[in-house]
Amino acid sequence: MLNSIPQIIILVFSIVVHEVAHGRVALWRGDTTARDMGRLTLNPIPHIDLFGTIIFPIFLILMRSPVLFGWAKPVPINPYQLKEAKKDMALVGGAGPASNLLLAILLAGLFRAAVAVTGSSNPLSQALFFGVFINLVLAFFNLIPVPPLDGSRIVSALLPDDLAIRYNRIERFGFIIIFLLLFLGFFELVLFPIVKIFLILLTETSPF
Repeated sequence: MLNSIPQIIILVFSIVVHEVAHGRVALWRGDTTARDMGRLTLNPIPHIDLFGTIIFPIFLILMRSPVLFGWAKPVPINPYQLKEAKKDMALVGGAGPASNLLLAILLAGLFRAAVAVTGSSNPLSQALFFGVFINLVLAFFNLIPVPPLDGSRIVSALLPDDLAIRYNRIERFGFIIIFLLLFLGFFELVLFPIVKIFLILLTETSPF
């Protein structure tokens, strides 16, 4: 459990950055909701979801899961305050995965520097490598076009209004669909191979 503390810190920081990115872009496009509710801070406390940020990651650690994962409370967005609701919701949705991709690139640079100085087996190098990996997972997982994931906001903006309304109604079944994809092996067959490709490109190393 103690060995997992650096990974937990990196995971929490990464999902907080993801949510803050949503709120920052929403503010840029005219929605002050996240700012008014104190959610544009990197302080993790306002973002903590009891189950997603604490219980679920600890459960994965206790179950010796090869992948540590979690989520924060979604940053509140009011589309009626946005300048162009449909287009801006796509920008807001894309901001979260984009922030994780940028973090992955930054951490990959630090990882390569750490490996050059201390070697790949050093705890710092391992923590940075996990940071690259988990940010890639967060980015590509959230780009899955199933409401309420971020990818659905982008798809919705590309659809005609009538189709977008019907598409967004899927959100009530979203988590059922995600668990079904998990059960059918979508993550192993599609998500993790994509993550692996980018992980190798960024770090020249693979955990698989």
